[in-house]
Amino acid sequence: MELQPGLKPAVVTTSGRDRSGVTAAFFRVLASHGVQLLDVEQAQFRGRLSLAAFVGIKPESLDVLEEGLRETLKSYGQTVDLEFGEGTTTHSRPRSTHVVVVLGNPVTAADVSAIGQTLANYEANIDRIRGIADYPLTGLELSVTVPNPAPGGAEKLRKALAELTPELGVDIAIERSGLTRRSKRLVCFDCDSTLITGEVIEMLAAHAGREEEVAAVTERAMRGELDFEESLRERVKALAGLDASVIDEVAADIVLTPGARTTLRTLKKLGYRTAVVSGGFIQVLEGLSEELELDYVRANTLEIVDGKLTGNVIGEIVDREAKATLLREFADDSGVRMDQTVAVGDGANDIDMLSAAGLGIAFNAKPALKEIADTSVNHPFLDEVLYILGVPRSEIDVAEEEAGTLRKVALQ
Repeated sequence: MELQPGLKPAVVTTSGRDRSGVTAAFFRVLASHGVQLLDVEQAQFRGRLSLAAFVGIKPESLDVLEEGLRETLKSYGQTVDLEFGEGTTTHSRPRSTHVVVVLGNPVTAADVSAIGQTLANYEANIDRIRGIADYPLTGLELSVTVPNPAPGGAEKLRKALAELTPELGVDIAIERSGLTRRSKRLVCFDCDSTLITGEVIEMLAAHAGREEEVAAVTERAMRGELDFEESLRERVKALAGLDASVIDEVAADIVLTPGARTTLRTLKKLGYRTAVVSGGFIQVLEGLSEELELDYVRANTLEIVDGKLTGNVIGEIVDREAKATLLREFADDSGVRMDQTVAVGDGANDIDMLSAAGLGIAFNAKPALKEIADTSVNHPFLDEVLYILGVPRSEIDVAEEEAGTLRKVALQ
């Protein structure tokens, strides 16, 4: 927007305790001097108000305007500052190229200092900071500008921030800002140790007294040391002879990852499609998928003959390659591009899926997955996915309260 003839640029700010009427009084004084508004920003933080306006003003009105603002706003306990001249146009509102999300319990000043220094080391500038979460952990969102905003231009910075994560004990995610970030429309979760806290096949094996044997094979497969299909078939053999009723027993014992219900409800309210792909078993997950109102669910199928598990899996195996294929199928069916998809997983068999997704999130993951993921989170709360997507806790809580589903447990 260009200045009207005869006007010169100025930046006017006021700050102090937030009180009703401050904003109205501020603009009332500006209006009395025929001020043109070019940009305005107001923020309220912990009872403190900050209001700034980039304006066009007649030079001869400057002193009277400043005095009028000071006298009017003094009764509100406000401090006024006015900067006049061409220098005020040199710093326009920044168009940040990336967003950095910091999540931890706690997040300290030392953490932000280290992150800020790392950003500075790569000539990235912090434009804005806002709090994005206060439960179940603290979340900060930093809007930053990197010198090379092209895709892949922040890769070295991304690696440097990833190296800080274990050192500081906080999760740090960086992604491109703007419409790319806001365009996500499909989120696909792995199931075991991601959407739920346990491993379904190990829960089934416990009923056969073979849990230690199966757990050892599972761990080797998740580390990428074994072919998934071979390891799956080997583990399922241990289930041969179990009564099919064990499936219902295991389904009843499933424990969702903290924050899973809130995360899925919020995604649905925002219009996202949600999916689960699992190397586990569809018979165990069917009831859960209906309860959570998932749009897509794919998993392996246990063979049952005469009410008993045979120890075999029938049909196509949902392995590492299949997970990526299914994600593409879900996206195609939903009418979204692959860059609009998000994949969340924890093991080596999620590598292809996270690589194919527009945003791949490693959730409390094995090292092999962390190496290829766009970002990693290491706290046991699925809510972190929402924060990485830019959904603030305050908006989540309002929606949950309105729906009567707001539940917060005390954290140790």
